[in-house]
Amino acid sequence: MLLKTRGIVFRSIKYGDTSVIADIYTREEGLRTFIIGGVRKQKSNFSPGLLQVMSIVDLVAYFKVDRDMHRVKEMIPAQIFSGISYDVVKSSVGLFMIEVAQKSIKESEQNYRLFDFLEHSFLLLDATTNGLANFPIGFLLRLSSYLGFQPEQFRDPEDVYFDLKEGHFVSRTIGHTYFLNEIQAELLWKFLPLDLTEIHELKVEKSQRKLLVKELIQFYRFHVEQLEEVRSLDVLETILS
Repeated sequence: MLLKTRGIVFRSIKYGDTSVIADIYTREEGLRTFIIGGVRKQKSNFSPGLLQVMSIVDLVAYFKVDRDMHRVKEMIPAQIFSGISYDVVKSSVGLFMIEVAQKSIKESEQNYRLFDFLEHSFLLLDATTNGLANFPIGFLLRLSSYLGFQPEQFRDPEDVYFDLKEGHFVSRTIGHTYFLNEIQAELLWKFLPLDLTEIHELKVEKSQRKLLVKELIQFYRFHVEQLEEVRSLDVLETILS
């Protein structure tokens, strides 16, 4: 059958002399692997720029559910970034976001809400004129809700710590060292209700923001099976320092 869908490019690698294999998160079928032939020919129907990570594309592919790889028939840009392409801060934040998404999302199934959130997040990043220092934290928290493990927002006044393993606020630490201290737990609680469009309004010290991002990656490790190292984190910290 022919699959017509929008997709976000998670990863692409060269294959053979002229082809590319790409992992694309699609709106209709979740995460799928596609082969795009002839991309690296001089006269190609596909622009190599279409397959850069973060690219949002509309594609038509020959698709069979039981196959591991599907051949692309047509592909065109669905959105063309202007800010991300020319702004080193936006591109660094975007690369962090796409790496976290790529390493956290494994499902080959339809999830409109998750896809629409990802698309909206990249378009917002591209268009915003607000500060981006808090954007990675907001993205991690919102993404966790679509993945099914968002930190519990309920908090008693006595719950001054946050248990990274269990995902909720606690009054004391028990049995392990994976928890946010009082300052970090308070900061997390302030971030939780904020949308990505208002995340910039929260004033945070650089050192506390940097630490919270690292702790949230640790939080993901407890809830995403075999989460690999997020390599773009070092670049992100340098850009936003």
